[in-house]
Amino acid sequence: MNKRRWAAVGIAFFLLIFSAITSSVTRIRETKESMGQINELLYGNGEPQEIVVEQGNSTQKIAKLTIEGTILNTGPSSIFSSTGYNHEAFMQQLELVKNDPTVQGVLLVVNTPGGAVYETAEITKELKKIEEEIPVYVSMENQAASGGYYVSANAEKIFASEDTVTGSIGVIMSNTNYSGLMEKLGITDATVKSGALKDIGSSSRPQTEQDREVLQSYIDSSYGRFVKVVAEGRDMKEERVKELADGRIYDGAQALDNGLIDAIGYPEDAMEALKADKGLSDAQVIEYSEGNTDFINSWLGNQMAEIQNLKPTQEQQIANIIEQVGTPQSPKAMYLYGGE
Repeated sequence: MNKRRWAAVGIAFFLLIFSAITSSVTRIRETKESMGQINELLYGNGEPQEIVVEQGNSTQKIAKLTIEGTILNTGPSSIFSSTGYNHEAFMQQLELVKNDPTVQGVLLVVNTPGGAVYETAEITKELKKIEEEIPVYVSMENQAASGGYYVSANAEKIFASEDTVTGSIGVIMSNTNYSGLMEKLGITDATVKSGALKDIGSSSRPQTEQDREVLQSYIDSSYGRFVKVVAEGRDMKEERVKELADGRIYDGAQALDNGLIDAIGYPEDAMEALKADKGLSDAQVIEYSEGNTDFINSWLGNQMAEIQNLKPTQEQQIANIIEQVGTPQSPKAMYLYGGE
């Protein structure tokens, strides 16, 4: 063959390979899109889905929201992110409530020992925006302590059972210092730092008086914000709040005596009071859920999610939690009953 024919064969071969690659990429993309559509059908898209739990007038809705578990942001919102509290999903629910003119009231059911300072304050900020437009009633279940009380304090009415654990108003930063053990073992902290306080809170060196003063000042600042939230929400003087806010817990009866709640009752009692007080006896009651939770929670759903690497591993979940609550080398302030 002459040079022209060899060149033509080369071009034809190149076009054949290019066409095959392009076709393969297209098939892979189409397969991924198809799998994405199938997964969305099976698991949902992670967006909150409105569920009617009590029929009624759909132009007058009561949104029943729930905070269940420790208030932590353990990563991007996902239907598989955790079996407990999902911060990003809850914030999405608050956004839906704010933007839905048919929602005329909110019942917030709280069952949490509290949690991270930032996430607790973020919830409270958004709830206050809602409370400017519509009434928010709170029902405390087993516990609504520390950050659980923080998010509840501004509600128009707070209900709790006589046996609810609440209070624990305050801030904690837990840490363990093992520098004495290191010394006995002959292990030396060789940290190099730009300033005396750069490794403040470190577990591997003795805590200095300056360390303690700085950390206490930081905790006092967070505590002051907590006291202010309670004082404004419960219409109390800050001095009175501080008398109650030494970290102790209260049962529902004690909380009522001290003005921390408004009535003894369960979620159904709070719901009935909200309907009666606000003329919402015919309201439709809604909740929000994420995706196809029946399939997600099934054995088959769990197995499929693991095979497709859609579900975070146990190690990833633990790492996310550790990042939120802090480590011995980097402790974090928490609105949390009982520490970490």
